[in-house]
This record gives sequence, C-alpha cells and structure tokens, in this order.
Amino acid sequence: MPADIPKIPFEAVRYKKRAIEDEAWIKSFLHQAAYISIAIPCEGEAYIVTRNFVYDERQQSIYFHGALQGRTFELLAHRPRVCLTAVEMGRLLPAPQAKNFGVEYRSVVVFGHAYRIENSQDAAQVLQMLLDKYFPHLSPGVDYLPLAKEDIEKTGVFRVEIESWSGKQHVLPKEAPGAFYFGRHP
Repeated sequence: MPADIPKIPFEAVRYKKRAIEDEAWIKSFLHQAAYISIAIPCEGEAYIVTRNFVYDERQQSIYFHGALQGRTFELLAHRPRVCLTAVEMGRLLPAPQAKNFGVEYRSVVVFGHAYRIENSQDAAQVLQMLLDKYFPHLSPGVDYLPLAKEDIEKTGVFRVEIESWSGKQHVLPKEAPGAFYFGRHP
C-alpha cells in the first residue's frame, strides 16, 4: 500500500453516522439478504462474482456454490482471501440540489478466507441449506428429487470463515418527500 494512504482497518466504516455495530442486526441482514458479491484478488486486478449464499450463524460462516471449473474455482484454490458484500437498495431520494440526491441502503461487508468443502456429506448439507433458503415452500422428496451424489460431486461448495465484518445503513423516515423505488417513478 502506498505510504500516503492511511492504514485504516478494512472493516472500519468511514461515515460513523451510518455504521451498524449491532451484531444482531448484521446477522439478521445476512440471513435475509438475497445475494452476495465476492471479490477475489487476481494478479493485481480485482475479480468480482455474484452468488446466492447462506449464512450459518453457528459456524460463523457463509456458504456458496459454483462450478468446479472456471475462474472462481481456480482463484479460490490459490487465493482464498476474499471480501464479500451483501446490499439492499431502498428508495431513491431526490433533493432540491443535485449534489444532495441520495439513496437508501443497507449493507454488510465481510472479510475472510474461502475454502472448498471436500466432504460430500457436508457439501450436501450446505446445498440443502441453500435450497431451503431460496425455496422454503418446497420439500425434497415431495416437490423435487433430492440431491444426487453425482450432482454433489460435480459442484464446488465453498465455506467462507468470517474474520471480520461491518454493517452500514442509510434509511429515512417513511415520510421522505419525493422518495420512490427504482423503476417505479412517481
């Protein structure tokens, strides 16, 4: 890192007014967030991929899956250090001056190491956790065929051991004049 850049912990939130230090809030957000973006270092460049995920509070880990071939798998095999972010966009906030326009949001940034789960029983359990998160109204053996061993063996299942995290939000009261959701203009 260049000498003139201050050494600030990665998980530190610069704008303290928006920082969330309540771990219960961070955990709750990770349980309900729809997806994560994963940043992986790649020969001096940043590589980012978006994935469905599940947060396991007991293991203090995040799990996701992907192909056993390709850039993500290869990079994680050699560079397990990752940064993840989960974001939820709220309303767009117009203002009298362009410089004051804004957007509501909630987000969590996570730092950790990603490892492939080699044990097929553990991988199957994580894959079922993902199915349960995204399709809670469907049951294996009733609404769909359960995971087959050969399918599990063809899938890369990854665990990110969480080392640190930070939460952040900017949400205004319900009565924000002119506020609207993206794609739903007033």
